[in-house]
Amino acid sequence: MHFSFITLFPNLIKGYFSESILKRAIEDDRISIDFYNPRDFTNDKHNRVDAPMIGGGAGMLMTPQPLMDTIGKVKDNSPKAYIIFLSPVAKTFTQNDAKRLSKKEHIVFVSGRYEGIDERVIETYADELFSIGDFILTGGELASMVVCDAISRNVKEVLGNSDSLNVESFEESLLEAPSFSKPVNYNENEVVSEFLKGNHSKITDLKRGLALCKTKYFRPDLYKKV
Repeated sequence: MHFSFITLFPNLIKGYFSESILKRAIEDDRISIDFYNPRDFTNDKHNRVDAPMIGGGAGMLMTPQPLMDTIGKVKDNSPKAYIIFLSPVAKTFTQNDAKRLSKKEHIVFVSGRYEGIDERVIETYADELFSIGDFILTGGELASMVVCDAISRNVKEVLGNSDSLNVESFEESLLEAPSFSKPVNYNENEVVSEFLKGNHSKITDLKRGLALCKTKYFRPDLYKKV
């Protein structure tokens, strides 16, 4: 699977793919990445990609021409490229979206800066828009990396043990049950004894009960759905 990032600051993203699971996924040709900088496509003699907002308002806006030409170049090279914009003014990205999008061949993330992106760019090219939460970031790069990471780990053979995907949070509209490691007793705080007895049926029931409790406490909205 191929990911492209359209960003004014590619170095903010590159480092994330130089370690751990995603680095191995690139080395094993499970995923690949590249970058496009709108500054390389601007027609402005001063190399600018932003301008004041029409109608007034604080801050600057990313202008249409550099982004339109950048995305157009990507689409010329890859007609099936799926264009995703990251914006707080969008639906919230979910695990189901990550699983669905992991079947795509090529995803392009467009990261806004300043006060955002001229709406005409979004109307022309967006296949989907996503938000990662009800808060504002200084740019879309972090959100792009979050969404890319979530999609990548659902790509076949990116994770060493694909079975781990089946027991994660949100797979049954529940948060994942608490997990424990050795030692069994740490600072007089012991692991739940039922986990030590080897009865996998009882352990499964216990984990589901704990997952329900955790979901009810932290995410009552999900608990109501269950």
